[in-house]
Amino acid sequence: MSAASVPRDATSYSIGLALPLALFFLVFFVAPLLQLFVLSLHNDPASAVWGIGQYVHFLTDPFSLGVLGSTLLLGVEVTLLCLVLGFPIAWLYHRVGPRLQTLIILIVLLPLLTSVVVRTFAWIVILGRQGIINTTLLSTGMVDTPIKLLYTQFGVVLVLAQVQMPLMTLPLITALGRIDLNLEDASCSLGAGSWRTFWRVVLPLSLPGVIAGCTLTFAAAITAFITQSLIGGGQMLFMPMYLYQQASTLQNWPFAGAISIIFLLAVLAVVSAFNMLGRLSRGYGGG
Repeated sequence: MSAASVPRDATSYSIGLALPLALFFLVFFVAPLLQLFVLSLHNDPASAVWGIGQYVHFLTDPFSLGVLGSTLLLGVEVTLLCLVLGFPIAWLYHRVGPRLQTLIILIVLLPLLTSVVVRTFAWIVILGRQGIINTTLLSTGMVDTPIKLLYTQFGVVLVLAQVQMPLMTLPLITALGRIDLNLEDASCSLGAGSWRTFWRVVLPLSLPGVIAGCTLTFAAAITAFITQSLIGGGQMLFMPMYLYQQASTLQNWPFAGAISIIFLLAVLAVVSAFNMLGRLSRGYGGG
């Protein structure tokens, strides 16, 4: 049989099919990012003097470093809260009937079906001094004065966790769905209790989903400009708002460019750490 008559593998595709997406990515992401980097290499707002003064200013300014640290800490807190709340939901999904599974998926996807602005303003009503939570606490006599929930770190973390919950729960549902339930039965039959089975069997095998959910949730939480601004208010400053102030209010575009590049590198460092953990967990996921 000649080489020309050999049937083509149906699973092989030409790399040329990726050229339109690669071109789109190059024009609308790489090129603006390079332009932003070049803009950040100016020491003055007028972009007349070249240098790395903007980066030096950011890295030596305690206030700027504090904003970066608080933003990364916010992402960690939101990610941990989503993991604690999302894992039981994903675990329950695989242990109920089809009707309840449909209901759980609807509840999980509901935040994605509503505008983030609408959800954020709804949380402002809930967390306000005369909101549902404070009204309930006052009517039951549990508190004498309204609790400050709005414009606090707790409020921002709570709202972001609700907004980003689907990004954590859906990968966990997928990862837990790949685990053979017979493994849990075998662990219990060998004398392991429920908690030991969870820590030794379920959690290691679900690590790929945990890593994927944490990566998506962290990246989305620290860049949620609208939620951070409306719930945090003017009393709390995170990197997206800090960047907006420098670019829009102060018209200091070189410093705003430097903030963007540093913020991007910080996020990439955290995501790379998650990817390293993901590679380490592939052995468990493959089992």
